[in-house]
Amino acid sequence: MGEPDAQRDGAKASASTFLTPCRLLFCLSVPLSQDLWLILQPILDVTMHKAGFVNIVGNPNVGKSTLMNQLVGERISIATFKAQTTRHRIMGIVNDDDCQIVFSDTPGVLKPNYKMQEMMLAFSESALADADILLYVTDVVEDPEKNQDFLDKVRKMTIPVLLLINKIDESDQKKLVSLVEKWHSLLPKAEILPLSAKNKFGIDVLLKRIKELLPESPAFFDKDQLTDKPARFFVSEIIREKILRYYDKEIPYSVEVGVERFKEEDKLIHINAVIYVERDSQKGIIIGHQGQALKKVSTEARRSLEKFFGKKIFLETFVKVDKDWRNSQKELSQFGYNPE
Repeated sequence: MGEPDAQRDGAKASASTFLTPCRLLFCLSVPLSQDLWLILQPILDVTMHKAGFVNIVGNPNVGKSTLMNQLVGERISIATFKAQTTRHRIMGIVNDDDCQIVFSDTPGVLKPNYKMQEMMLAFSESALADADILLYVTDVVEDPEKNQDFLDKVRKMTIPVLLLINKIDESDQKKLVSLVEKWHSLLPKAEILPLSAKNKFGIDVLLKRIKELLPESPAFFDKDQLTDKPARFFVSEIIREKILRYYDKEIPYSVEVGVERFKEEDKLIHINAVIYVERDSQKGIIIGHQGQALKKVSTEARRSLEKFFGKKIFLETFVKVDKDWRNSQKELSQFGYNPE
């Protein structure tokens, strides 16, 4: 069983307990599975509650992470203009009184060239296995028939598939109509929704449709939970985002960030982070002349971390060489690349 499947099953097993007028029959607070909830709900006359996993997939750089952030209402995923920005599967949880939507952002679908990209593809493919609703994101410029193998898997799915044509602000009506027709021929069972995630156009319509399609179920997570990832994960992602923005060529794709210390106090968080690169020459580029490049990245990361956590941040960053970490299963596991 893969990690997302286990996480989903664990969430179902520990789903929120609903105390009902028949609590005398259920004097113990017993977690309800989805199946048991569906059986008991009519008997106990409980207000309908919906919950489900809504997984976001698609090719690199089509706007999946921007869409995720708009849907969740928080900056959960890194969103930059560079491809392969998202490396992990990241959950963002939206809660209402009558529903819980567990969104999942995934790396862009690609043909892997090294071990890390194999892990990234596995994250994307795992999203097909445990979704209640699938959001397949494309845009107005990519070739609809790109990555045909992955598209074939989506076509065979029996759950609701919403095909989202993003970035429609960069197109015209004639081209959009042609794209809709093309996608309808490729995924005839999918519902097609044009939108612009960056401009928030179509987001409300999408959310409304998702809520309509959600299965009846108790919540899988606590209603005050925003994501499945720990604080250290977002520290790594925020620092990596700054590297993506400030460095060119191969540097952003040869870098990983580890958090060696995260000590939280009432008004301050102490963080020690290590930026790993593959070669000595890359270490020199990251540090820059007299350390100025690393100082810039650290300063920008600290500001974003303070905004994210709402506290003062004391951040120390170091750079280390870890040769060929992208092809080492041991190193990748330590960095959280565990799709299975």
